[in-house]
Amino acid sequence: MTDDTCIEDIGHKLNLRHLTLADYEDVKKLMDAVYPGLGGAWPKNKFRAQLKVFPDGQICIEDHGVVVAAAFSVIVDYDKFGDQHTYDEITGDAYLTTHDPLGDVLYGVDVFVSPDYRAMRLGRRLYEARKEICQNLNLKSIVAGGRIPKYKDHAKELTPQAYIEKVKRKELYDPILTFQLSNEFEVRRVLKNYLPEDQESHGYATLLEWNNLYYDPEKSPLIGATKTSARIGCVQWQMRAFSSVEELSQQIEFFIDALSDYQCDVALFPEFFNAPLMGIENHATSIAAVKALSEYSVEIVEVISKMAVTYNINVIAGSIPVIENDELFNVSYLCRRDGTIDSQYKLHVTPHEKRAWIMQGGDKLKVFDTDFGRIGILICYDVEFPELGRLLSEQGVQILFVPFWTDTKNGYLRVRCCAQARAIENECYVAIAGSVGNLPKVDGADIQYAQSAVFSPSDFAFPHDAIMAETTPNTEMTLVVDLDLDKLNKLQNEGSVRNYLDRRRDLYKVSWIED
Repeated sequence: MTDDTCIEDIGHKLNLRHLTLADYEDVKKLMDAVYPGLGGAWPKNKFRAQLKVFPDGQICIEDHGVVVAAAFSVIVDYDKFGDQHTYDEITGDAYLTTHDPLGDVLYGVDVFVSPDYRAMRLGRRLYEARKEICQNLNLKSIVAGGRIPKYKDHAKELTPQAYIEKVKRKELYDPILTFQLSNEFEVRRVLKNYLPEDQESHGYATLLEWNNLYYDPEKSPLIGATKTSARIGCVQWQMRAFSSVEELSQQIEFFIDALSDYQCDVALFPEFFNAPLMGIENHATSIAAVKALSEYSVEIVEVISKMAVTYNINVIAGSIPVIENDELFNVSYLCRRDGTIDSQYKLHVTPHEKRAWIMQGGDKLKVFDTDFGRIGILICYDVEFPELGRLLSEQGVQILFVPFWTDTKNGYLRVRCCAQARAIENECYVAIAGSVGNLPKVDGADIQYAQSAVFSPSDFAFPHDAIMAETTPNTEMTLVVDLDLDKLNKLQNEGSVRNYLDRRRDLYKVSWIED
């Protein structure tokens, strides 16, 4: 790794937000690329009307300030139109003249994604945001007319109904209908002459619906509301031989994909989860082995950052060795699902890391704001120093993540017991994730012991043993846990004991020296 390499500059910076008039040129460019056979982009006066009539319903995803995906919608009194309608009728020719603030249905006007971003599941993210809007506005459902562009290849032998059934049974693939079905929409009927100029669909469309089961949403922004709960996933990682970064990446993707399917907000990997790559070649010394391992770090973080975006899940990439200015550090990377990357350096390196690897400790303690809460990261040995947890607590950290790597049970118990103490004394949740198995060909990494877990404060609102959940020891598996963040606020003010409020700040404090 060269001195000027910055892993945090790799990748995207995605942001979900409402559209503004200044976005028109980006939207025009997108629509011209996506709809060359349907007339391309809307004129600017139509775009202006959409924003004026219903600004909350027009959303986009930008990457480094450039719009790369967008979704448009309108509220309608659905009974006025019924199931037999055309696109122009129900959308007012996309001018949204049919918008009714007192209506009962959110109608999908359009969704499109830049061809360069279609592998990143941005359409799914826009659909989830639409559902959020629907719920927060207390609307009955989302309804939309969906094109079936691949029908042109089967129109001679299949009716639209038969084609749709084959797509539903996954015997055929349609880029729009397949996507909509995978996003929990159901086909109610076939619409004829819905969009007559759509030659690919022969003018047909599916009438799709997603029902909103919640009618008492909390008062919050339509999208990007502050979460009151978080679902976290911990990976208890099996150490196994890998012959390349590609093989390692496949195993990483397996777990990220699985936790994403469970709609986790974050996936936590263990410390030095990439250690098997030290066994690819024979090395004369432990120092040579770990330096060789650090050469893969940029590639690994780039791969994980792309997965975080693609699977719409934040990933705490355990920790990996990094060389900067000819010095070796142990670094945990937070790869957010918006494409940004942040890092926390291990502050306290163990005697073994100092002796065998000549590893250095970092000099900064960070607090990370995420879309599921305020978090901190302490790498293994760091959690055994209570000052760090206290400093993070003073800055409002709700969840503390601890990737660890221990070889014996007594080493593991040091991490576990200290993590539980940090949860109780700082009134926060603490998640720990470690690796299991063995690496016979890797010096100093031949055995592992772990039991991953999530700990809570100790009071009546939490489990009686202050353990939210834990894995089976020394078995590769995942741990998925829902955390109620509102309980932390209540605990601080109404708990049986109140560590945060009752702290004697008039007598003592913990402070960061350079502050």
